[in-house]
Amino acid sequence: MIRKFRVGILGAAMAAFVGAGAAQADVELKLSHQWSTSDVRHKVAQMVADEVAAADVGLTITIFPSKSLYKPREQYRPLTRGQLDMAVLPLAYAGGQRPAYNLTLMPGLVRNHDHAARLSDSPFMDALEEIMAEDDVMVLVHGYLAGGFAGKDKCITGPDDVAGMQMRAAGKSFEQMLAGAGASIASMPSSEIYSALQTGVLDGANTSSSSFVSYRLYEQLACFTPAGDVALWFMYQPLLMNKSTFDGLSQEQKDALMAAAEKAEAFYLDEAKAADAAATQVFRDAGVEIATMTEEDFAAWREIAKGSSYASFIEETPDGQKLLDLALEVE
Repeated sequence: MIRKFRVGILGAAMAAFVGAGAAQADVELKLSHQWSTSDVRHKVAQMVADEVAAADVGLTITIFPSKSLYKPREQYRPLTRGQLDMAVLPLAYAGGQRPAYNLTLMPGLVRNHDHAARLSDSPFMDALEEIMAEDDVMVLVHGYLAGGFAGKDKCITGPDDVAGMQMRAAGKSFEQMLAGAGASIASMPSSEIYSALQTGVLDGANTSSSSFVSYRLYEQLACFTPAGDVALWFMYQPLLMNKSTFDGLSQEQKDALMAAAEKAEAFYLDEAKAADAAATQVFRDAGVEIATMTEEDFAAWREIAKGSSYASFIEETPDGQKLLDLALEVE
């Protein structure tokens, strides 16, 4: 009996040891995004993964780039259900599920990258994060990317410039605003802009700085209005995480993740600015005229947006006016 008792004690001790080892085993998180590994948004995700790995807290982040795990617009729902742990995602992609998110791709709400950073640290963003929390989602890394306008035969800076033009816009709200300024709208993905310009289907386009370069649009355009000190097109594209997954981590793992996120957010801001400058240089080197949007141009566009994009958002969104006011209050 004594021998059996000792064996029982030993077995219990071994089981406890194995159980403790299992509890301390690495936690693997899956992160999805739609871009290539050369894209800044992948680099942000990779920085978080690398920093967390270096912290050696039993936490591993496996990245699935280039739509290899989920299609771009299908990522938010599995994120809310805990089927996906993390995603770098343009939040406006989930605007059909949460109309408030459409405010993160709205003309005239962001002037430049520093203004975007202030929006990310404001009561406006707090309100959006409360909505995300209802879906069991949280923000790890805030980030906005900018874009510009370009014309096949002329420059586009103010609303009068697009009257009578056939335009492609990046997002429903920008389509509404351009239509309000007298343009005709041709909806298409950014990958089709080049051929549409080449065949005369488009007279001008609005898209992100990276798309202007990656799709070689400088080969079809006479004038480029990049994002500079004043810009009109900004899209919020954060690194999101399932909140329950985060809450289930150890405090040490949470601390490592948040420290990595803070470093990545600063990198994201610097790289977003650099992307605009790089796009401008590519167009200049290609012999394309570079135009500049002024404060007066920005104000004129915003007036057009008030009667089109903003009005539509308020009508379609619960507490839309309150959210819009919070955004406009950020100087």
